[in-house]
Amino acid sequence: MCISGYCFSSVLSVASVVEKLETRCVVVGGGPAGMMAGYLLARAGVDVAVLETHADFNRDFRGDTIHPSTLELMHELGLLDEFLKQPHQEVRELRGVINGQVVPIADFTKLPTRCKFIAFMPQWDFLNFLSSHAKRFPSFQLHVQTEVVDLLIENERVKGVRAKTPRAEIEMRADLVIGADGRHSTVHTRGGFERREFGVPIDVLWMRISKKKDDPEQSFGFFQHGKLLVLLDRGDYWQCGFVIPKGGFSEIKANGLAQFQNDIVSFAGFLRDRVDELDDWSKIKLLTVQINRLRDWCREGLLCIGDSAHAMSPAGGVGINLAIQDAVATANLLAEKLRNGPVSVADLRQVQLRREWPTQLIQGMQVFIHRHVVTGQASGRRNSLPFVLRMLKWFPILRQIPARFIGLGPRPEHFRSPSVGP
Repeated sequence: MCISGYCFSSVLSVASVVEKLETRCVVVGGGPAGMMAGYLLARAGVDVAVLETHADFNRDFRGDTIHPSTLELMHELGLLDEFLKQPHQEVRELRGVINGQVVPIADFTKLPTRCKFIAFMPQWDFLNFLSSHAKRFPSFQLHVQTEVVDLLIENERVKGVRAKTPRAEIEMRADLVIGADGRHSTVHTRGGFERREFGVPIDVLWMRISKKKDDPEQSFGFFQHGKLLVLLDRGDYWQCGFVIPKGGFSEIKANGLAQFQNDIVSFAGFLRDRVDELDDWSKIKLLTVQINRLRDWCREGLLCIGDSAHAMSPAGGVGINLAIQDAVATANLLAEKLRNGPVSVADLRQVQLRREWPTQLIQGMQVFIHRHVVTGQASGRRNSLPFVLRMLKWFPILRQIPARFIGLGPRPEHFRSPSVGP
């Protein structure tokens, strides 16, 4: 039986029911890269299924930044006006409180884009918006609670995926599998790719603290002697990211919760009256920060994009921007060919060739920032600023450089993929 681009059959065994499905393209992971790739491919008339492990997109450990380049893409798609009706905050200048000094870092108001700001929006709202529009295309399917556990490989070519759902096991065959399942990717592990690791001297502690109406707006990162506190506005609470030297969580726990609460208050004094909400270490989660990338992003029948191909540090929120641009490049280069049949590994390599050097440049800059700007402060005078930040404070025109780097990226993508209309 075939419905909307899918062919189904069921095989009943004593142990379980295995559903056999076929489509043109399987996208593993419903994050920014996976959902954008699924949307654009469906928009181009490619039968595509996005497989998402969880039942929804609501996860605390997601970034909130929608960069000017992504907003420009939404404009090109004709979705911007509707998108900006979603609850969000607009930040036109990125500033940091560094060793007690307010430092303007990036000025987005001079960017050559329609929206000259970063929009802060919970990522689940962004993904829900994108998926709701993707579902308008008959060639798009979103499968939630579908965990990919293995690849189907025949004669060295990836032919699909094997997945688990609450009701059955699935074998979904496809001409192309796109791995967009994050830094702990099953796809790139099962695909046998070699990964290069770059040392990152930080980790992140993640927690919630309630928010009050008179709290300051979300526009600051608080830096102090090798540590950083970032507050993400979730409406009625702050999602707090506390950056610490790598491996430092054990020492923090040994010093006790009271000292940790005092550390938070030393960054953001307005939290003093509620920091005791962090009354148990179970409310504080450790996220290990990684910067890495695959040596090869593809093999026959398989392409990795986003964090699956290159895990980024949270610095600047640029990982989301990079992942979305990977998805746009993928659709631009592959959609028309994929609509008519399989694509070759040479076609897949074109995606890596286009997106690899921007990745290398951004990751190199992140490593530099972590080693010389963030953790490097620990060895300086108490109220000192790194030289680069002093230059940004003294010469406003220089703030346009990090604005372009953060807001647009080294190679911003624009839609070139065809559209068949909903």
